[in-house]
Amino acid sequence: QVQLVESGGGLVQAGGSLRLSCAASGRTFSGYAMGWFRQAPGKEREFVAASWSGGSRYYADSVKGRFTISRDSAKNTVTLQMNSPKPEDTAVYYCAADAKPTAVANGNPRYWGQGTQVTVTS
Repeated sequence: QVQLVESGGGLVQAGGSLRLSCAASGRTFSGYAMGWFRQAPGKEREFVAASWSGGSRYYADSVKGRFTISRDSAKNTVTLQMNSPKPEDTAVYYCAADAKPTAVANGNPRYWGQGTQVTVTS
């Protein structure tokens, strides 16, 4: 059974830093596209960052230059380093994966984690 489990969420002050991790199990994700999405209260879920298996990385304009996605294929993990977070980054963050990069890019990946809450205080 495939599982994606996020960790590392919590309370952080604006301008600080926070690191989210996603541990994948049930299969090897080295050939998969993996990404992070978020959903704030009353808003639709939105793309944050993605990492293709070939090494390419993509970011939403709102987080570019502040957040970094990385993956460790040997450990089947993907992380999201959040630097200089802002109150508007407050949301539930979801890890996601799919064999097709287009599915991640379109916000419809096959596999989702349960989410981890990130709250940024001013």
